Amino acid sequence: MPALPMAGLVAGVLLGLSAVALLSAYRSLSLGWDGLTTALLVLGVSLVLILVGAAGVGRAIAPGASQEADRAGYEPAQLSGHLDPGLSRWLWLVKWILVIPHYIVLVLLWVAFLVVTVAAGFAILFTGRYPASLFQFTVGVLRWNWRVSFYAYGVLGTDRYPPFTLARVDYPAEFDVAYPVKLSHWKVLFKSWLFALPQLLIVAALTGSLASSSMASISLLSLLVCIAAVILLFTGVYRLGIFDLLMGINRWSLRTMTYAALMSDKYPPFRLDQGPLDPPPSPAASPAAA
Repeated sequence: MPALPMAGLVAGVLLGLSAVALLSAYRSLSLGWDGLTTALLVLGVSLVLILVGAAGVGRAIAPGASQEADRAGYEPAQLSGHLDPGLSRWLWLVKWILVIPHYIVLVLLWVAFLVVTVAAGFAILFTGRYPASLFQFTVGVLRWNWRVSFYAYGVLGTDRYPPFTLARVDYPAEFDVAYPVKLSHWKVLFKSWLFALPQLLIVAALTGSLASSSMASISLLSLLVCIAAVILLFTGVYRLGIFDLLMGINRWSLRTMTYAALMSDKYPPFRLDQGPLDPPPSPAASPAAA
């Protein structure tokens, strides 16, 4: 990753968080108009730094998937994960410590992801296009998140430590999204909160994203990972049936995120596509059958 754009992006996120904290404490701190103006100015500068930094990082990422128009019948979001044959019986017990550096970076990247998605929404509304450099950045954030999830407690599918990069590399888990040449001007106003709502509710039920943080509430994904981990601890074997099901849940989740984040107009299917790779398109959906 290019150092200068990433440094600007991180600085923008930190400045933005500071400005938001200052604005939220505006009344209690009695900052006055000068303090309010300063906070708003810092917030504006932070947004510029985030967008410029994200564009710079995105330009350095080579697109892996072809354009969406060239992939008729395929889902725009393509997720893969290959189970390592020689997983350690015990390493999963300490992975929560090992991934802390990744979690810290991902917190900053997800803040930038939100800012970039809002900015891209305005660009789509007026031009019908998602800026390519910002698109590659958002794909990169989802890719990084998926690698960490595959390594840690989203799948526990590999013991290879995830790389600190948004780009495509040689790793057992990969993710990519075909670039949409043209997006609907008006759908951008409704996709994230209305059209995606049924999918978001299902994903929340599967992954616990909207569930209570109490121990009494556990998602299907967490339960399956826990079962797989216990079996691995005592037998040294990761059950393929559980792995395939976990891949299907994560695939559904990331397809939904791709749609809700305005990266495609193709509505995700209500389907649990299990296994390490996305299934090929059905004959009815392929161009040859048209």
